[in-house]
Amino acid sequence: MPTSSASTTDASAKPTAASGGVQSLERAFDLLERMADAGGEVGLSELSAASGLPLPTIHRLMRTLVACGYVRQQPNRRYSLGPRLIRLGESASRLLGTWARPYLARLVEETGETANMALLDGDEIVYVAQVPSKHSMRMFTEVGRRVLPHSTGVGKALLAHTPAEEVRALLARTGMPAATEKTITTPEGFLEALEQVRKAGYAVDDNEQEIGVRCLAVSVPNSPTAAAISISGPAGRVTQEVAESFVPILQGVAAELSVALQSQTPA
Repeated sequence: MPTSSASTTDASAKPTAASGGVQSLERAFDLLERMADAGGEVGLSELSAASGLPLPTIHRLMRTLVACGYVRQQPNRRYSLGPRLIRLGESASRLLGTWARPYLARLVEETGETANMALLDGDEIVYVAQVPSKHSMRMFTEVGRRVLPHSTGVGKALLAHTPAEEVRALLARTGMPAATEKTITTPEGFLEALEQVRKAGYAVDDNEQEIGVRCLAVSVPNSPTAAAISISGPAGRVTQEVAESFVPILQGVAAELSVALQSQTPA
């Protein structure tokens, strides 16, 4: 007669009524996402409290993820995201950037400025796609470049609707180094900036990442992964006056990109 633990394992491998998927897989991916939300390292009790799953179930799933290389157990017995996720993430980011390029090209055509797409990867912003401006004086950000959220327009756009306590925790982990004299370097100042993003519907990097450069950014609504798009250019061209005409263009392209990305995601 099967043991109780075997019965539990068999049940978790059955399709779930709600999604038609395999419950153990759904739970494993949920745990990975919760680990990412927590900064990449957690303890089993934290995962149990956040997910509502019993510790034996979490322990079994984590053992499997460790064996596959997607999770590592630290010497302090906490768990961190593993190196095999890097290859998956890089491949997915490249594909996401490929899908986004036609939409970024439209932004360049309609605004004349360099267009970017960025994701929130753990505590950092990573640029996954760019279409450069046709101006001789233009902005260039290397695809794959990682920056901290507090000094970028895309970072503000991505964090605008994140609870304040989570924003504070992120800033505590990353610190808030000044890239320029205009960089926001206090949690209170950054939270005030996020409030302005929520009111205005878009974010601004006003010489905060690089002197002489202004950036306008909006999040991509309902994106399968948190994403934002932006246009950037010399501060003398990307003025408050042109922002009034550029922002509706950014918002329209973000909405269309959202629909396109969701159509690529299985229901």
